[in-house]
Amino acid sequence: MNTPPRVVTVGETFGTTLSLSADSIKSFATIVNDLNPLHHDDEYAAQSRFRGLIASGTQPTAHFMALLATHFSTYAQPLGLEFDIKLKKAVHSGDTLTFTWRVIGAFWKASLNGDLTQLEGSAFNQRSETVLLGKSTILVMPKPGIEPKGRT
Repeated sequence: MNTPPRVVTVGETFGTTLSLSADSIKSFATIVNDLNPLHHDDEYAAQSRFRGLIASGTQPTAHFMALLATHFSTYAQPLGLEFDIKLKKAVHSGDTLTFTWRVIGAFWKASLNGDLTQLEGSAFNQRSETVLLGKSTILVMPKPGIEPKGRT
């Protein structure tokens, strides 16, 4: 019996860190057209319940999602299909986030020539507070000219 090819490894875990300065928060919010003053106006943000500038939710989310493409593109061709992300806590100027993803399942989909890959992930700040949780399904295909490895 032929073993189906496999591109990813179930249990594979990877991550990165991101430090957010006030300038990066303001710049990112401007680029994505998030004009909420909590992301731009230091004085306004200081008087808010957050007591300071916070990142647009799109900023940590974008980095979290992009980590999948960055990681898997080192040895394969990834394609994002589905994301479920829960924002749990505001990210403040000066925070350093640690993002982690873990492959929890994968199966070869011959018609797509790749592994349909399920992942779970999280991000924590430097105080070990959860700032976001996520799940994703992505397609991870072999790079052209590289055959997927067989798995038993």
